[in-house]
Amino acid sequence: MLRPSFPIPPSEITAESLYLDRRRFLMATGGLIAATMLPDAEAAALATRPSRFSTGEDKNSWEQITSYNNFYEFGTDKGDPAQNAGSLKTRPWSVRVEGECEAPKTFDIDTLMKLAPLEERVYRLRCVEGWSMVIPWVGYSLSELLRQVKPTSKAKYVEFVSFADPKQMPGVRRPVLDWPYTEGLRIDEAMHPLALLCVGLYGKPLPNQDGAPVRLVVPWKYGFKSAKSLVKIVLRETQPATAWNKAAPNEYGFYSNVNPEVDHPRWSQANERRIGELLRRKTLPFNGYGSEVAGLYKGMDLKKYF
Repeated sequence: MLRPSFPIPPSEITAESLYLDRRRFLMATGGLIAATMLPDAEAAALATRPSRFSTGEDKNSWEQITSYNNFYEFGTDKGDPAQNAGSLKTRPWSVRVEGECEAPKTFDIDTLMKLAPLEERVYRLRCVEGWSMVIPWVGYSLSELLRQVKPTSKAKYVEFVSFADPKQMPGVRRPVLDWPYTEGLRIDEAMHPLALLCVGLYGKPLPNQDGAPVRLVVPWKYGFKSAKSLVKIVLRETQPATAWNKAAPNEYGFYSNVNPEVDHPRWSQANERRIGELLRRKTLPFNGYGSEVAGLYKGMDLKKYF
């Protein structure tokens, strides 16, 4: 079995019980309170409208969503992002969109916040590690941004590049992955209305540990496909290399659609644990979004192109 160039101990990826013990201690001492607060300048509620894409399932709490995170730029433990992400400066911030397009452009975060009406989209999130949440994101379809730069006929893929600064992100000081974090989609996936350019959570701007100030959310794929703290989007003719696929190509495919019939080499994907629940539940194909997105993969062998 292939392993990442810089292997991560399984305990650092999936030790949920150890994390929960640590979190209980931090909650008892008040350690998580300051870590999940928004800066005063960003505390104002965002003006949103409901979305037809939202699930009616019960949402996970703010505390759960902001304290149980994978964001390796701030550490590999689930509690590290909430503890360490306060060092991230999210203003000023800009995202460059370039590559195979007629009108490449740099968008500052305030422009992105106003580019299209903001919607609250309550999406299921399924992590490749076997846990899940239901999260009320705020944003708009990524296609709204991509249309601004007028993709050419050569734009077959879209690459997403995350911010990586060892001064602000202690995890970047370790070679856990090939920094900066990169992800990618086919252009038709990126243009699908479910693919979300996300700027908020629970009606407020994104907390740092959840990918502030702007991130991708692709609800039918495993969570690691949804790159955080974006600084660059590149339209490409060829498939881009992506962070986890480079680290362990037999474990993390380019597509990484949620598929209960394709196990991770080290654990089953047939079921999942919803954070906050005791019993496991069956994992849904495409995370329950099959009626909307299955057509994108018609005729493809989804076990080969996992």
